[in-house]
Amino acid sequence: MDADVFVHPQNIKDWEVMDDLQVEMSGDNSQDLTIPGICEGYLLKRRKWPLKGWHKRYFVLEMGILRYSKTQQDITRGKLHGSLDVGLAVMSINKKSNRIDLDAGDILYHMKVCPRVPKRSESKHTWTHTCWVRSLVLMLNVNFFIFLSPSVHASLKSVHDALAQERQRLQDTYHQSTTLAEVRVYAFMETGLVYEMCVFICVRVPMGAFPHRLCLLGCLSHGFYCSSLFLSLDSEYFDASDGVLNGSFSESESGLSEGTTTSATREYRASISKTPNCVVPKNTGRRTTLAAHCPDNAQVGLMQILYNNIGKDLSRVSMPAALNEPINLMQRLCEELEYSELLDTANNTQDPYQRMVYIGAFAISGYATAHYRNRYKPFNPLLGETYECLREDKGFRYISEQVCHHPPISACHADSDSFSFWQDQRWKNKFWGKSLEIMPTGMVNVTLPRFGDHYEWNKVVTCIHNVLSQQRYLEHYGEVIIRNLNSNACTCKITFVKSRYWGSDTNKNEVQGTVLDQTGSVIHRFGGLWHEGIFCDTLPTPQCIWKPNSQPKDYYLYYGFSSFTLELNELTPGLKPLLPPTDSRLRPDQRMLEDGRVDDCDKFKEEVEAMQRERRKQLVKKGREHTPRFFKKAMDSAGRDVWLSNGTYWKVREDPGFANTNNLELW
Repeated sequence: MDADVFVHPQNIKDWEVMDDLQVEMSGDNSQDLTIPGICEGYLLKRRKWPLKGWHKRYFVLEMGILRYSKTQQDITRGKLHGSLDVGLAVMSINKKSNRIDLDAGDILYHMKVCPRVPKRSESKHTWTHTCWVRSLVLMLNVNFFIFLSPSVHASLKSVHDALAQERQRLQDTYHQSTTLAEVRVYAFMETGLVYEMCVFICVRVPMGAFPHRLCLLGCLSHGFYCSSLFLSLDSEYFDASDGVLNGSFSESESGLSEGTTTSATREYRASISKTPNCVVPKNTGRRTTLAAHCPDNAQVGLMQILYNNIGKDLSRVSMPAALNEPINLMQRLCEELEYSELLDTANNTQDPYQRMVYIGAFAISGYATAHYRNRYKPFNPLLGETYECLREDKGFRYISEQVCHHPPISACHADSDSFSFWQDQRWKNKFWGKSLEIMPTGMVNVTLPRFGDHYEWNKVVTCIHNVLSQQRYLEHYGEVIIRNLNSNACTCKITFVKSRYWGSDTNKNEVQGTVLDQTGSVIHRFGGLWHEGIFCDTLPTPQCIWKPNSQPKDYYLYYGFSSFTLELNELTPGLKPLLPPTDSRLRPDQRMLEDGRVDDCDKFKEEVEAMQRERRKQLVKKGREHTPRFFKKAMDSAGRDVWLSNGTYWKVREDPGFANTNNLELW
């Protein structure tokens, strides 16, 4: 990753969130205002595929719409790479680094003004950071419709005033009403008023003013959101597709042929739907529900928390307990082993190309559970916290430890007769105004003892769109490259396709994979949807190679957890005496949340975090650093720092037992 892709703590203060500006009007004569001119030129844009580096693109800002393409000639020919309605975006700027970030919910642009002097024939404002910002801020103005004809403007203003009055009535009613039914009556009235205004715009605003129509309709979408907020006071959050009024355009820089991937995925999906689950879940005798339902966090002031931390690493920001789910990031890593049978199959597959197909399917399977998990975040582990998972039914044992706090790094290791699995993950969480990006930077490693293979691959970015609204959804995008470090016979390339705004919901979560030989020729193709399954039609017998297990009954009441996840934090009889006191199952605040004691969890969470800060101060005073107990720092073949198991956990657990050793006191 480029050094300035992430905002480091020392330069957070350099970022500024730009608010909407009110256009200065001379008296009451709004007709004196003129439409802003065109601002155009080359900017550097951060790559989304594979999410690293910057490339030069030609941008044109006109009538509130920011369009871009590779060259000015492409813009002239109408060959666009993407476009965005600036009026619906949150803009953050960094004057020192000439950065401009625009977040429109479903689209996120990271741009940098080219640091060069323009030619004489070029307009100076085309190249300066200040002028780009000034032009963009002007387009952020929600009063943009003053540039329409006076008659249309007057009509819209009257409807807008009526909508404002109705919203005020709704707010007053909400505070005065004693029943939810009374509030809903007014909410429906407001929704109807917004709808009528949308129809008016579509009828009265000419097609030639298409950018105006989208800007206006997009502004009204906020009205729909306000209504839905009151209509869902006693409801859970559910994933929903983008509404027609989102007002942002799609971006297609995946490097893939949309027609090819869509048709292939359609065929894969049809085959997957006819296939029963690859593995029938066994009755493990473990729990199938939690002690309490997940809390309703709709009233948590998430907007204020996030807007106070735009551009910051959210792993350093303490969140209310109601936003958490009762597992932590180390347990999240363990979730990636839910379909470990794919590794068992790979270890028993002779053909190296087919073996790589199963490794690719395993890499995809770890993302499946995220489809149901966009409402809550996992706990951040404390420094020195550990977690073990011994699964005799699946044939593996897993150990994890939080080895570093700043930056937060979770290291884990699992082994079985069929494989060894390890990784150390560090995450960067960034909120950009409407979207939350989660960017992992560690590598995943798997070895298969039967063939001496050592596979290594990266992870893709996870993005939660519309994080502040009811229409929140999650997607993964980027490329995964899987290499066998002990053999160059083949590699695997997996592309998580970024959803297109105008695309069908059935094509969201699309993933495409290829296995390539040494010459780059395609040996196998596979694909599907990362939450529905993967089909490979190039095997000797075309088949569904992976399909996720069905979600348990009432899963939405229990944080969207799968059956495997429900068991992760369970403290079974006889297990407690064997665990070290640092195990996540014994963490009180996490257990309180699982039991539904949210207020108690909040209080204890603050105490636990304060104790961690105090331990850190004491170490600094003594000039010492924390030393992980079960992992050691090393360097991999590429020269990267990694954390590897030192092989002591299970030995100490067996003899002399953690009850007979010195342990950290974390809570």
